[in-house]
Amino acid sequence: MFHSLKALRARANAQAASRKDLTERTRRILALAEEDALSVNEIACADPGCPDVETVILLMLAGRPTRAVKIAKPMETVTEADILEAACGTEPR
Repeated sequence: MFHSLKALRARANAQAASRKDLTERTRRILALAEEDALSVNEIACADPGCPDVETVILLMLAGRPTRAVKIAKPMETVTEADILEAACGTEPR
């Protein structure tokens, strides 16, 4: 599918704002330390059984192996409950 450059730039700008918001919320919700790092990305998957779009949060906690937290929805729609459930295994309320 061909997208115009203008549409791709608009999507990138919208994602940048969502990425920043989700990064800040994840850091706060998981009470990450200053030395901990995280990366938030949205990926598309065309494989059968895979969600069309998935948000992946890489948690790089000091002194621990990097862990990928996957949420099967676009980053704009990720809730605090989604973050907790994916990262900690708790049930959303």
